[in-house]
Amino acid sequence: METELDPTKDDLPLMANTSYMLVKHYVLDLDVDFKSKVIEGVIVLFFETGSRYRKTSSTGKGGCQSQSDETCKLRASAPCHIPVTNVSACSSKMEYNDFAVCGKVDEDTSDKNGNHSNKEQASGISGSKDCCDIKNHGNKDFLLVLDCCDLSVLKVEEVDVAAVSGIEKFTRSANLTDVSKELENLRNQIVHELVTLPADRWKEQLYYFTCCSQAPSCGELLFTTGTWSLEIRKSGIQTPTDFPHAIRIWYKTKPEGRSVTWTTDQSGRPCVYTMGSPINNRALFPCQEPPVALSTWQASVQTAGGFVVLMSGENSAEPVQLREGVLSWYYYVTMPMPASTFTIAVGCWQQVKQQSFTAAIQTNTEFSLPSSQADFRWHEEICGHVEYPCRFQNPAARLQAVIPYRVFAPWCLMEHCEEHLLQLIPQCLSAAYTTLGTHPFSRLDVLIVPSNFSSLGMASPHIIFLSQSVLPGGSQLCGTRLCHEIAHAWFGLAIGARDWTEEWLSEGFATFLEDVFWARAQQQLSHDEVKGQQELKALLRWRRLRDEVQNSEEELQVLRPKKEGTGELSESGASVVKHGLKAEKIFMQVHYLKGYFLLRSLARTIGEALYLASLRKFVQKFHGQLVLSQ
Repeated sequence: METELDPTKDDLPLMANTSYMLVKHYVLDLDVDFKSKVIEGVIVLFFETGSRYRKTSSTGKGGCQSQSDETCKLRASAPCHIPVTNVSACSSKMEYNDFAVCGKVDEDTSDKNGNHSNKEQASGISGSKDCCDIKNHGNKDFLLVLDCCDLSVLKVEEVDVAAVSGIEKFTRSANLTDVSKELENLRNQIVHELVTLPADRWKEQLYYFTCCSQAPSCGELLFTTGTWSLEIRKSGIQTPTDFPHAIRIWYKTKPEGRSVTWTTDQSGRPCVYTMGSPINNRALFPCQEPPVALSTWQASVQTAGGFVVLMSGENSAEPVQLREGVLSWYYYVTMPMPASTFTIAVGCWQQVKQQSFTAAIQTNTEFSLPSSQADFRWHEEICGHVEYPCRFQNPAARLQAVIPYRVFAPWCLMEHCEEHLLQLIPQCLSAAYTTLGTHPFSRLDVLIVPSNFSSLGMASPHIIFLSQSVLPGGSQLCGTRLCHEIAHAWFGLAIGARDWTEEWLSEGFATFLEDVFWARAQQQLSHDEVKGQQELKALLRWRRLRDEVQNSEEELQVLRPKKEGTGELSESGASVVKHGLKAEKIFMQVHYLKGYFLLRSLARTIGEALYLASLRKFVQKFHGQLVLSQ
């Protein structure tokens, strides 16, 4: 794929060869250091063999073309060892509910000194052949390619998951021989069994992911870093089937890394957060960026005392003191999602406590559901997504009009949040529920982010970032922006675009539904007042769209810039996001507005009630999946 990439263009490369190996779960163990503005730690990735190799035997046939040997700095790799006794970082007597308290991996001091690191290459995008051609080009090693940028990778190693106590339950044959080949196959078999556990065993799965992530190494792997990628290989391994399916990467972010921003909040205190970078999270951790790489994750984040860690996890984390002045925060998700949805914000955030009036709104609101919606909600349907603990199959979740929520802000903005934001959240959540049904996510944090945030809002699973700019605008601006971001829970997150160039599938729907939600949240307004409000907004949007079309490049105005090629990947799974790095695109709203007017036209043609009913059915059918415009 790399031969097709031109570094002078504004396209964003997605380098990961997901057709050969697909990440299923990440375990992150991170340390946030505000003095050096560096996040340092370890990430363990658990893989499945990709779709192109799932049925390939491990005889070496169908091996993949490696990058030229010169691109990999060779070093001696320790041989895989056969465990004499079962070693585990987590006691086998621990309950699955207690897995979060497992200790950190013991850090080798040599890693902090960088003695194990390969020299970073400054060659940028290589001109060599596709790094994993489907044909066999001699006895070249298979090359695993991850998306990576602005990271200092210190060490990459294979994880000896067979050394974990109690792991025997995941092996069909418990007999370990002294043949390293069989032991390698056994490790990959264990990972396969672990990542394919049924959804109702998710606690057990997370427990063993934690234990496996802390298992000892059984040898370092060869790696090299480029401008956009981290390339990993194991000497003598020629196919993805035989490549280690659990690898550990020791790394550091760089202060100038583009996935997070280090700044101060409105009270002058230091903070760091993911601000929706065009390069997504590849400068925060090595990952597979393509949307098709749907994965779960769990993360432990260490910070100095006084800092609060908010993340896009499904649990409301409480800090655990590791030692004096150091806290650890643990989050996890059980719904597979693209790595780009991973979100973190570390700062001296203060929780804005709920007042009695908020609780009254939350408990006393009555919902009048259209009979068609009520009938639909109780109609059991089999979900079309990969298996996970789905809220659409949970009777209690289907009745939950307002999910649990919290609000965080810098100290100096707490009063504004109490005045404008707190009472709006349950109104907007219940309006969204009335419109689309079951909330895809179990909880919601809302954070007022620092003033350098370049947007009005950003939605991630379980957390919404809001700009301080929405607070002085009263309930109208604050409420409409909140509705827009809440709409992304369904369109953009629970249902994602298979090709990122089709961003209108997220932003167009959220802009359209923003008006619907806000109309239902303003229960004090008459039907005519709501319609007048919506017509005025439509006129303002039309003028903005007209101005943008007249003053921007035509190629940036197309909803499907890749046309018939939308959704297509190379043989390895690599692709590009067309215009993904174009600076002016960040400030354009054409995809929001064109999408909005398309959906508004459809709603007016068939009638809003019927159209919204069809959206509910669409959500029920396609949640947890990736879609194209078709």
